[in-house]
Amino acid sequence: MGEAEGCSKDKRWSLQGLTALVTGGTKGIGHAIVEELAGLGAIVHTCSRTETELNDCLLEWKAKGFRVTGSVCDVSNLAQRENLLSTVSSVFNGKLNIL
Repeated sequence: MGEAEGCSKDKRWSLQGLTALVTGGTKGIGHAIVEELAGLGAIVHTCSRTETELNDCLLEWKAKGFRVTGSVCDVSNLAQRENLLSTVSSVFNGKLNIL
């Protein structure tokens, strides 16, 4: 067996200190992406159209020790997208690594 096969993904892949924005992170694939990125050490910001779902997920991720923030946003709305980008820029001090 090769050495890489014996390594856990946590040792092979580290996103420690990187920042990520995941839209639609409270359901389905988006939710799984938030968990994967945060589990690998990324600091994640996500958005959802539904505040209740967002808050429930944020509590879940906090309990898991993930560094995830979020905001309510409908990405089909230009003004809300612009506000999201402003928020992300502020939260990450202008540094976004993963979109």
